Amino acid sequence: MIHVKKLSKSFGDRALWSEIDLKINRGEMTALVGPSGSGKSTLLNCLGLLDSPSTGAILYEGQDITQFSKREVRLFRREVLGYLFQHYALIENATLEENLEVATKPRRALRNKTRTAIAEALDRVGLAGREKDKIHYLSGGEQQRVALARLIVQQPALVLADEPTASLDHANTAMVVDTLREMSRDGCAVVIATHDDGVRDACDVVFAVHEASVTSTRRTVPEELVSQS
Repeated sequence: MIHVKKLSKSFGDRALWSEIDLKINRGEMTALVGPSGSGKSTLLNCLGLLDSPSTGAILYEGQDITQFSKREVRLFRREVLGYLFQHYALIENATLEENLEVATKPRRALRNKTRTAIAEALDRVGLAGREKDKIHYLSGGEQQRVALARLIVQQPALVLADEPTASLDHANTAMVVDTLREMSRDGCAVVIATHDDGVRDACDVVFAVHEASVTSTRRTVPEELVSQS
């Protein structure tokens, strides 16, 4: 699905990482690990076109997304990407329902199923019946559940998660990992920048950014998903 080829990132004379090669497949969870300052979030931001590499290419279905025009970047983010951030990125003075509606508006196929999709997504993350609650009344764990529900409604092909469990307790961390695993089983590719050993061990592939090395940790990807990558 995604092929990172000889990617490098520098800030002035400092090379953050160089010559990175990495393949990200559908139906697979990939952990980006490394010490603070190793560039995990920067690599994630390059995958999401929020930052630009210094050299190299990021191929999505054969196209180098680093060369996309502004219009192509907007379409890629709208049609392919889903984000899960440590600080949730929700509209705090809006309701749960209004936050999830934002994910359906750019996707025409979802517009006619908005209420059903939102209700089902909130039920999956344990927030059934709370569509009218305001975000600013929720706990941190509940807000991350809303962010997950937003991803479920959006149905992205690629999820980028930046330290999504850093401020969560064990139960909410398990819920995040389980939901992302369900999405990967449905054919989504999930990439997580994390310091959490438990999250790392739950992933199929671990990429140590500071060493530019890959380790397979669990299962193989189903053949029918590999054929789509």
